[in-house]
Amino acid sequence: MINLDYNSRIPIYEQIVREIERYIALGILKENDKMPSIRQMAIDLGINPNTVKKAYTILENKKIISSLSTKGTFITNNTKEVVDDKIEKEIELIKEKIKELEKLGISKDTILKKVFK
Repeated sequence: MINLDYNSRIPIYEQIVREIERYIALGILKENDKMPSIRQMAIDLGINPNTVKKAYTILENKKIISSLSTKGTFITNNTKEVVDDKIEKEIELIKEKIKELEKLGISKDTILKKVFK
């Protein structure tokens, strides 16, 4: 389910958070879907359970997942906010790249023509 890049400079727990957010944005994970237990995800990914716990804690703090004692961990009903936030972050990255290209002397018109050709 989750793809990890063990050679990346991005910490594994952050990769897990990003992948889950991405799956929500793509509609693969939907509200009320049950998540694997920390232990099961750690086994599936071949990583330390503490790493998964850290990712789940971040996701809980973002109100993306919610743990119900004895029931499990579920995707919350905040999926629209997750998608909107992901879109905003990606747009900001694009704006930063456009600014970098403009500093190199490339006009916005030229950038748009190259991007959308």
